[in-house]
Amino acid sequence: MSPQSSSVLGHRGGSAALARLRPLTFSLPPELVAPSPPEARGMTRDAVRMLVASRGDGSLVHSHFSELPRFLAEGDLVVLNTSGTLAAELDATTPDGTDVHVHLSTNLPAGLWTVELRRQGAAYLEAEAGTVIDLRGGGHVALLTPYSLGPGGAGVRLWVSLVDTPEPLQRYLARFGRPIRYGYVQGSYPISAYQNVYATEPGSAEMPSAGRPFTPEVLTRLVAQGVGIAPLLLHTGVASLEADEPPYAE
Repeated sequence: MSPQSSSVLGHRGGSAALARLRPLTFSLPPELVAPSPPEARGMTRDAVRMLVASRGDGSLVHSHFSELPRFLAEGDLVVLNTSGTLAAELDATTPDGTDVHVHLSTNLPAGLWTVELRRQGAAYLEAEAGTVIDLRGGGHVALLTPYSLGPGGAGVRLWVSLVDTPEPLQRYLARFGRPIRYGYVQGSYPISAYQNVYATEPGSAEMPSAGRPFTPEVLTRLVAQGVGIAPLLLHTGVASLEADEPPYAE
């Protein structure tokens, strides 16, 4: 999704309701796009801006995430997704010699994965079922069957695939993988920049970024004032859909 033209689309009541909804489109000024993590700009994680909306009177307050404890009270509950981010982007080559990137998305039963192929910043939709793609270091990805079609039903966006690596996958990703990043991010950053401070188990293709501004200091202040902390584990898949594509099933 382009940072300059973003869409918000709710889903309530199934596919029929989805068909009736219209995307809310708005323009995001370039100066408000974050090209790098706050730490790379001399800030702490919790120094990012935060908008607080009140259900009671509809008021809006502009603040910073470091002030989150000021807006919560004893007995409130904060739910944290403890999924960690994988180095889920891999360099690969198709049988005809085309260089592509493989994005691991979701771990399925029986050791299968949904994967996305990308080339030059866009979805690569020309692959066919049965194709075996070579990875660095002797790994392979076999595309088995479509999982999600591309825009307008053209090509395949996500494939159910068998990922074969010469060593355990987590170790292989640590050697050859890198974090999936969006096109508006300037520069490359280590996997630590894509991890929430409370992450416990790697498994998300892209960072569950809503929790990125949390710091140990913010969490300590919340606990000290009696705010409850509830962990859950929800591994997230790729979110690099085009503007005209509906969300895929999870």
